[in-house]
Amino acid sequence: MKAYVVEKVEDKRFISGVKELEIPKIEDNEILIKTQYSSLNYKDALSSIGNPGVTRIFPHTTGIDVSGIVEESKDEKFKKGDRVTVTGYDLGMNTNGGHAQFVKVPSSWVIKTPTNLSSKEIMTYGTAGLTAALSVNELLNNGIKNGKILVSGATGGVGSIAVAILSKLGFEVTAISGKEEKIPFLQELGAKEVILRKDFDVENSKPLGSEKYDGMIDTVGGNILVQALKVLKYDGVATCCGLTSSFELHTNVFPFILRGVRLIGIDSVECSIDKKEKAWEKLASEFKIDSLNSLTTEITLEEIADAYKKLLSGEAVGRYLVRVE
Repeated sequence: MKAYVVEKVEDKRFISGVKELEIPKIEDNEILIKTQYSSLNYKDALSSIGNPGVTRIFPHTTGIDVSGIVEESKDEKFKKGDRVTVTGYDLGMNTNGGHAQFVKVPSSWVIKTPTNLSSKEIMTYGTAGLTAALSVNELLNNGIKNGKILVSGATGGVGSIAVAILSKLGFEVTAISGKEEKIPFLQELGAKEVILRKDFDVENSKPLGSEKYDGMIDTVGGNILVQALKVLKYDGVATCCGLTSSFELHTNVFPFILRGVRLIGIDSVECSIDKKEKAWEKLASEFKIDSLNSLTTEITLEEIADAYKKLLSGEAVGRYLVRVE
């Protein structure tokens, strides 16, 4: 089979590309998936350069999500021919991932692909779409049913899908992006306003600002999240799922104790199968967006290397869908 493999040449030096490998053998409580589609995420790009916080075992096949057909099963819950999807857990980290024609996984990681989503559609969403859906769910579950929502990193995978979902649900979306040339793209997704990152990511020592937004979906962390917390309205809710700006958060307690603001962490990796299934069902129904194709660049295994360069340099826009079959 073909797979996109990262190899360690020497300390801190890695090479990657498409290689021929043996189809893996499965054991009890495992299934073998014949891959149809995967996707590309920032975590995949980090794995491709040997980031030790993501991957420590080499050689390694990247791809933190996968959709396809069960080729072989050693779990009675799944049978050959079932359409299935895996996102998160250790897939594509230290377990060989979805950028391969066949993938073996523990059956406990697997969900049956919702009827209303094709294998291509569910990977167009991918881990980014799942993370966006989990974030939107937290806003809704915490009383944010309408109003103005701020989305950071809005041209990225999670951000762009979040903008589209929120717009479909009737929210007034303000997008933050560092890509001025992508303002029309964000407006097409439904953003009512676009703020350039350089105008928002500024040092401001004031502990609070004027109340402007009912909620926020943050995908970047750092000072952007700090400044956003200061301008959330009373009882506002912010979700946090990323760190491309910074993993540090130098903030103060005033938004939390004077305005009752809530900051909720989003993890799409280790959250329960039940929680994932419910989020996917939302993406197959009320969250399903019409602009999936406009968000997506479809590539092959051989084109992954170039896409990783764009992800790591911050040039990527929207989603990368990997056609494996």
